[in-house]
Amino acid sequence: MSKQPVIIDAIRTATGRGKPGGALSSLHPVDLLAGVLEALVSRNGIDPGTVDDVIIGCVTQIGEQTFVPRMAVLGAGFPDHVPATSIDRKCGSSQQAIHFAAHAIAAGACDIVIAGGVETMSRVPIGSNRINKDIAGEKVRKRYAPGLVSQGISAELIAARWGISREEMDEYSALSHARAAAASANGGFDAEIIAVDTENGPFLRDETIRSTTTAEGLAGLNPVFVDPAMSERFPELFWGVTAGNSSQLADAAAAVLLMSEDMAIKLNLRPRARFVAFDVMANDPLLMLTAPIPVTRRVLGKAGLSMADIDHFEVNEAFASVPLAWAKELQADPARLNPRGGAIALGHPLGASGARLMTTMLHALEANGERYGLQTMCENGGMANATIIERL
Repeated sequence: MSKQPVIIDAIRTATGRGKPGGALSSLHPVDLLAGVLEALVSRNGIDPGTVDDVIIGCVTQIGEQTFVPRMAVLGAGFPDHVPATSIDRKCGSSQQAIHFAAHAIAAGACDIVIAGGVETMSRVPIGSNRINKDIAGEKVRKRYAPGLVSQGISAELIAARWGISREEMDEYSALSHARAAAASANGGFDAEIIAVDTENGPFLRDETIRSTTTAEGLAGLNPVFVDPAMSERFPELFWGVTAGNSSQLADAAAAVLLMSEDMAIKLNLRPRARFVAFDVMANDPLLMLTAPIPVTRRVLGKAGLSMADIDHFEVNEAFASVPLAWAKELQADPARLNPRGGAIALGHPLGASGARLMTTMLHALEANGERYGLQTMCENGGMANATIIERL
């Protein structure tokens, strides 16, 4: 009997702007996720009562997002006995949810698991669950004196220390929009996006893509993290991170249907990909956003593969400096890095991003007849997940 975890399907909503008035801002996060869960089981002919668990990434777990997974399972019409839980590994939350789902299947604890994520940043703003802004505590402050820094400062430090210019960041960001716009126009996202009914009708296209974006236009934006105290502490900073070369706040949900190979055979469903290797590790919490570099090296080692073996890389575009530093360090082929655009164009709905990247990567591998995909994401606190899949 084979308990090899396989991916049967992966879907997402289009991304709405994560602010009041965004295309998805009128939807409660429970309803947004419930629609994805309902669509996932319906289009695969799965009895929702056979789902052993639903594991959902969500970062800002407060207010309407306090208890999203269980409420969404009920809202989707699943039987009462189907459980659900939340994962918060910051930006990598739904990628970690996919890992946990695959692990449960490989261990023989589950046969069918849905893993995914949701975030409605228009309704539950980032950081709104931080009632007390001191999240470090005395021991951490003492260990890392004179103190850790924000992600924005980390992005600036990475740009400075890897020698990434403002021009490079803006050019990369314009390319992200161009690639996403081309994929959208050519129907590249059609198979992965499910319609969401909104007060303005069905929502099917990523609202965050700006097809007219140019590096020249982005060059006119002001840096957003300028801080004289940080300039004094880190003289190498040149302040190049702007709203235009950073990820966009977004609303979205995404989900992946996983099951054991045996169960797929039993249900006469075609596995679309298998998991080759998983990893998660952490790195310097000051630089914070660099862990994708060592975790990529380690997951490749686990898989017995090289960078040249990977056809498609998804490296979350939290800030342009992150994938650019990753690519420089690992000598990655730029054409294989986020070939359908990334979070700079498609948005970064925090808890949903990991599943969104996996969904896009799977569909791109299939469309291009490619074999291996590698996904990695930087995460607050200096962490990163990495996953390698093989298209079947």
